[in-house]
Amino acid sequence: MAATLPATSYEQDRDMARAAPKGQPPRKRRDGPWADALFSALAHGAALLTLALLAGIIISLLIGAAPAIHEFGLGFLWSKEWDPVQQKFGGLVMIYGTVATSLIALLIAVPVSFGIALFLTELAPKWLKRPLGIAIELLAAVPSIVYGMWGLLVFGPILATYVQGPLQAVFSEVPVLGALFSGPPVGIGILSAGIILAIMVIPFVAATMRDVFDVTPPMLKESAYGLGATTWEVVWKVVLPYTKTGVVGGIMLGLGRALGETMAVTFVIGNFNQLNSLSLFEAANSITSALANEFAEAEAGLHQASLIYLGLVLFLITFVVLSLSRLLLMRLRKGEGSRS
Repeated sequence: MAATLPATSYEQDRDMARAAPKGQPPRKRRDGPWADALFSALAHGAALLTLALLAGIIISLLIGAAPAIHEFGLGFLWSKEWDPVQQKFGGLVMIYGTVATSLIALLIAVPVSFGIALFLTELAPKWLKRPLGIAIELLAAVPSIVYGMWGLLVFGPILATYVQGPLQAVFSEVPVLGALFSGPPVGIGILSAGIILAIMVIPFVAATMRDVFDVTPPMLKESAYGLGATTWEVVWKVVLPYTKTGVVGGIMLGLGRALGETMAVTFVIGNFNQLNSLSLFEAANSITSALANEFAEAEAGLHQASLIYLGLVLFLITFVVLSLSRLLLMRLRKGEGSRS
């Protein structure tokens, strides 16, 4: 069989002219190969640039933290001593403060964000959806230092007077809870930082959940309502399974914001390197607040290298969190495929 020869430019223009509707000029053939090649090159370049920036950040952190890594090794991760005078450094206090405040923020922000998204997509009247949605999104535009100042000057005294005091009065004799709520009633500490982070995270998670809930096909929800399902059953059995990838992505976005927040946490966490008590009301420290407070005055050497080591640890924590979220999504998809 003879091979089909490619159409010439004249033949392509003739075919386009024949295919054009009557009364309209024929469409001109687009000379697009160079544009496609340029677009492909730009897209590949952007992806490679992102990977190069990521590799550059990792390499620079490793180089900067090399003296501390050589001096302390992995023992830096579980040592709680931080003494710049004696050149002894450990990151356990900061790591614990970062993880604890972020988990508290998620425990508060995820249910509240889910309720906001559910109300906006399923329950709110039409005249209220748009104004309320805009108001929630505007919370994300508030600078973090404003949240920190508000937390220190307004929220901290309220927490100390109306939350910490009553909790200590009720649970002071309970073995575990008494230790958990101990500490001077000053309104700063891990719990205060976690609540401020939750307020900052809610707009991001709620907006993401609302958007992914809105992409659920109305036919699926209407079919469930037609079968007699309640609003909660529609959300739990139809909307969430359809949008679970976006929901997990929104939660991870909020967790990333909580892990990396600096100024708001610096105002309300107390900036005190202690781990003698696991009380939620004790002053503590986090990786970001330690970097903000000490990096400008740190001397070149082990002190500065230890701070960069903390930055490397924060980077690794974020990487592990994102990896675990990807594994969770993979398991969800695998279970979905095996479901009968």
